[in-house]
Amino acid sequence: MDIITTAEGYAFLFRWLHFLAGITWIGVLYYFNFIQTPFFGSELGGQAKGVMTRGLVPNALWWFRWGAMFTLLSGLGIIAVRLHQGIGLGDPYMTKILTGALMGTLMWFNVWFIIWPAQKIVIANAETVAGGGEANPAAAGAGGRAGMASRTNTLFSIPMLFFMAAASHLTGYADGSDPLYWVVVLGLVGLVEVNGLIGPGASTQKMLTTVSGTIHAGLGLTVVLYIWGQIVF
Repeated sequence: MDIITTAEGYAFLFRWLHFLAGITWIGVLYYFNFIQTPFFGSELGGQAKGVMTRGLVPNALWWFRWGAMFTLLSGLGIIAVRLHQGIGLGDPYMTKILTGALMGTLMWFNVWFIIWPAQKIVIANAETVAGGGEANPAAAGAGGRAGMASRTNTLFSIPMLFFMAAASHLTGYADGSDPLYWVVVLGLVGLVEVNGLIGPGASTQKMLTTVSGTIHAGLGLTVVLYIWGQIVF
């Protein structure tokens, strides 16, 4: 019964829930960005877009946003247990966990406060048009905002998953008590987040307009953050 009577047992339970929720969340995120969005851009996808937006998308978004919520909550549980066990915020393990958690938290924010509100406008517009009503001119802009935030989350997911895995399996990294480490990390991550929130079509968002560009940008951010942590180390 160690699983419910020890701190390590609770750490395992939170990690298990974190995996379950995270796979659900990131799986749907990748479905949206790697499969659904390119399909909607095709001739057949354009014809099916209205029906899918009214029928499939709301259900997918339910799993998407609640996967994000439970990923965040279980992740906070993991951090709380580790702090209880005496692992300090400056420990390299916690530094890597918190680096990943920073991006994960921004991703959660984007889901609940950017993507979901914008997609509600898009879904409502599809319902109105299907019923013979006038299209909402704000729907296109809302869809663009949701798309850029979703691509930003896809970008963030690559370094986020790297640092979550690195916490237990990759040795040698910065001491998180060094404020210089966090100044640079917060600056780089903040720039990516702001870029994703500015109006769709901005020249700085060009990398987010394609799947390959988004993946390459995510890999690039991973390498830069990892090298920075090695330099500070």
